[in-house]
Amino acid sequence: MRWYLRYPLAYEHVSEMLKERGLAVDASCIWRWVQAYAAELKKRCRPHLKATNKSYRVDETYIKVKAQEKYLYRAVDSTGQTIDFLLTAKRDAAAAKRFFRRVFRSSNNPIPRVIHVDKNPAYPAAIRALKREGTLPRRVRLRQRKYLNNIIEQDHRVVKKRTWLAKGYGSFRNAWRTLEGIETVNMIRKGRVRWVARTMSGLKPASWRTCSVSLPRHFYPIQHCSALDLCSIKLRNETVCDNNTQGDPLQRAVQPRTSGVDLAESAAFQHAAIVTFAPTSTLHAYQRSWG
Repeated sequence: MRWYLRYPLAYEHVSEMLKERGLAVDASCIWRWVQAYAAELKKRCRPHLKATNKSYRVDETYIKVKAQEKYLYRAVDSTGQTIDFLLTAKRDAAAAKRFFRRVFRSSNNPIPRVIHVDKNPAYPAAIRALKREGTLPRRVRLRQRKYLNNIIEQDHRVVKKRTWLAKGYGSFRNAWRTLEGIETVNMIRKGRVRWVARTMSGLKPASWRTCSVSLPRHFYPIQHCSALDLCSIKLRNETVCDNNTQGDPLQRAVQPRTSGVDLAESAAFQHAAIVTFAPTSTLHAYQRSWG
């Protein structure tokens, strides 16, 4: 899932990459992972966002949903850090007002000193309404200078590269969940999420330990998430490996606790998976029925 959200890849591309690594995963399965866990990734990262500066750049770009144009409102600061985002059905003052309310509601986003926007007339109307309500202080300036929005115009490319490969989305809900994952992983890449490495190469190679385990047919392959620090895998209520034990992480061994049953030779465990341990990462095995 991280590959799909981080790089401009289609679901078929990720499926082929996993197949080269010995994992037979259908593209539709990867789509289900994104729909199920992208929102959870966003939820866990939100409380750990670093504060941005007070110079906002706000703009919107279009996303195809059922062959119709929907609008993704996005805001970044003067250094390019993503502040917030919102997918709306319309491009009007009400949508802009809803987006600004979402931005100012977060405790991680300081009240801006200045907001830079383009010539869209919806922005001044939304800002005036928010000032009348008292949501936004009257000292906040609104500047409509198109060239000052070059930062966010360039930042749109990160999202557009990935949505272009999707060739549109089947529903508004699916589009929003996918965009939540893409934007959250982009925040991690920019370094806005505390205590999470920007890239997997940001961790020291010596701190990694790789081993192989086997998963039953009714388990999805392991999803890598670098937002927590507990590393464990459970199969049928049995702890297969636990990285939260005492001692040096490099000296920990994976010792299956299965009462003498060899998982590798058991007919019930067919799908092999590679597990990589890191001090700042989490591996989760999600039990799902294949139906």
